[in-house]
Amino acid sequence: MSQPFSPQQQALGNLLDRPNRVQVASYTQYLEAQRAVDFLSDQKFPVEHTSIVGEGLKIVEQVTGRLDWTRALSLGMTQGAFTGIFIGLILNFLGFGGASRNFLSLMIDGLLLGIIFGAFWGLLSYALSGGRRDFTSVGGMRADHYHVMCDPELAEQARELLTRMPAAPGR
Repeated sequence: MSQPFSPQQQALGNLLDRPNRVQVASYTQYLEAQRAVDFLSDQKFPVEHTSIVGEGLKIVEQVTGRLDWTRALSLGMTQGAFTGIFIGLILNFLGFGGASRNFLSLMIDGLLLGIIFGAFWGLLSYALSGGRRDFTSVGGMRADHYHVMCDPELAEQARELLTRMPAAPGR
């Protein structure tokens, strides 16, 4: 038996599911569509009646390098160092150092513990991958084009305002 949607989930679904909205502009870059909605907002247009819809979605993953034991160790140590320093800052802020511990000693302890745990975790993760992913990468989602959509009763006003939008800087 499925759980009923919460009021927040229903409200979000209502906002996202607006099949009656019409296209008022189309762009090849998301930042252009975002700039258009921002311009509408600057013109006091009720932007809560608009949406940006990406079409032709694709996932792009850029491979950034080879992953081996050495790289797994160094990545784990680096991530662990930052995490350790962050935890040291939090502990210091919350006063867990006590009177006998100063700021610098807590930071150094956090850094060292972070490096040790990060190295362990990096090597363990690489070992458990079983060689199925011997590379590092960064990824994201991209669309072929982005439509600025608007409720039908405001579409003509939005189109008219967008004709007055100045060209993007550098164009």
